[in-house]
Parts: sequence; C-alpha cells; structure tokens
Amino acid sequence: MAQEVLSQTEIDDLLSAISTGEMNADELKKEEKEKKVKVYDFKRALRFSKDQIRSITRIHENYARLVTTFFSAQLRTQVNISVASVDQIPYEEFIRSVPKMTVLNIYSVHPLEGRILMEVNPNIAYSMLDRVLGGRGSGINKVENLTEIETLLMSQLFEKAMVNLQDAWSSLVEMDPVLEDFEVNPQFLQMVSPNETVVVVSLNTTIGEASGMINICIPHIVLEPIIPKLSVHYWMQTSTKKRDPEDYEKLNRNIQRATVDAATLLGETTISIDQLLHLHKDDVIGLNQSIDSPLTLTVNNEPKFYVQPGKHKNKMSVQVLEEIKGVNDNDE
Repeated sequence: MAQEVLSQTEIDDLLSAISTGEMNADELKKEEKEKKVKVYDFKRALRFSKDQIRSITRIHENYARLVTTFFSAQLRTQVNISVASVDQIPYEEFIRSVPKMTVLNIYSVHPLEGRILMEVNPNIAYSMLDRVLGGRGSGINKVENLTEIETLLMSQLFEKAMVNLQDAWSSLVEMDPVLEDFEVNPQFLQMVSPNETVVVVSLNTTIGEASGMINICIPHIVLEPIIPKLSVHYWMQTSTKKRDPEDYEKLNRNIQRATVDAATLLGETTISIDQLLHLHKDDVIGLNQSIDSPLTLTVNNEPKFYVQPGKHKNKMSVQVLEEIKGVNDNDE
C-alpha cells in the first residue's frame, strides 16, 4: 500500500502542534490504527493502469505527428495537431459531452473486436471541407445541413486519415481501420453499453485560423486482447528476431556485388623541389621499399593485406601473402 509522504513544512507544523498541545500524539496513533475507507465508483471503473494510459498516449502522440503531415498535404495549409489529454471514462459520460450536432466517424478495426469512434468538432470539419472545395478554410458550423456531396467528400478525407492510425499502432497490432458509418447526431449512435469503460484521446487541432478538438473514443472491448502489450515491460523487452534466410541471401548477394577501391603502394621517397625540377627522361628515383619486403594492399585507403608483386596473364598483379590485423578486429 502506498504511504503518503509529508513535506518538510508539514512535518514542522505537525511537530509544532504537538509541542504546543494543539494535537495529542495518542489521538494520532488511534487515527492511524483506524481503517481508512476509499470511495469507489463502480460506474467509473478504472480498467487501464497509468502505465497503459501512458503507452496509449505515446502511440497517439506519434499519430498526431503523422496525421498533421497528412492533413497539411491534403489541405495545402498549415495544420497543427497535438495530444491534449488521454482519459478513461464511462461511454455514457463521453456521449453526453459530445455536441448535439457534430461529425462522428465510426470505424471497424479488424482483427480487433468492436468499433472505435472519431468525433470531429464541426468548426474543424467544415474548415477541412472548405479547403477541399477550394475555399480559404473558414470554420462555419453547418453540419446539420451537409449535402450528399459534402458528406461524401468529408467521409473520404477521414477514411484516408486512418492509414496514419494504422501506422501508429503497427508496433503493437496490425489493425485494418475501415470507415463503417458517418453520423452527425450522437443520439443515433450506440456502440457499447453506457457503463462500458472507454479511452478518450483528445487532440488539439488547428487548421489555418480554425481551431477545435478531435476526440478518439476507444472502448475497452477493442483494446482488451492487446492490454498486456500496453505494459512498459512489453515496450522495454528486447526480443530476438529470427533471421530471414531469404533476406540474408539478398543482403549477401548485394554485398558481394559492392565495389571497393583496391590499391598497392610500391614505395615512397622524399626529394627536394630542385631535384623535381631537374628530372629528365630515363632518370631513376629510388624508393624506400626493399625488394625483399612485402608491399601493402589498401582497400578504400585502409591497409588490409601484405602482398608481393608479379604478373598474371601479362598484367601487373599482386599475390596476397598475409592479412593485416588492425585495431578494429575483434579477434582475441
């Protein structure tokens, strides 16, 4: 059981009250022995731990970055989307908080059971629609009067955006979000029972000069099969991935076809500028390389082998004698 930690100021006040007689130490002991009862509301059952909520937050922070880029490209305007909060509440409480007329997108997320809901503030939704139709992105709330063409355009836009949610969740589950329904009135929507716990991810959204919220409602039944994966232990564990023989073979072939620069240094010497200026045809320059010592073959300017010069099919060539062990080798 977690114990409450007092600050230094609270400790000083407590000691001062005991010393002045305002508080009795025996009474404090009695209060400590008494069982403390914590009120628990069964209608607001907390079915996700703080650790799991943090994992969901991380996933949707990644989703916010992805969908910001997506909408910026689709709408050709400045878009900023960020996670405002992630809470677990009863489904009934979420529905009561939704405006009477808003944009509701319902998605199936196969292979997970159940459906998720994306509620888009009308101000944001119509700003998107206005940009798609060539307007300046004015956030006018006329959701209750959407035409069939406007409904189709808007639903297509939100259906394409779910690819980003699929990418954000791909580290935990390969889901396939499909837009199943498009509503404007939450009264006609009943996905789960009123007391079912749902996770509500609220996204601050700004499109041009229009701003509002996008809420993603994920019922517990959807996340139940992957709840263990939301634990920090799953994120931190390092699982050994089996090598794919086909990928290994492709990598091996590509490496073998890679080209490198190989060169052999015959020797070096130092001469003065005056000697260089007075060089003539048939002059001989002596190198510091002994005829009995092996030469060095470099690969991409790194010394790799000791070699000796010779000829192969009337071409100058070298024969490898020994590998040069460098400081980067792991041989012990």
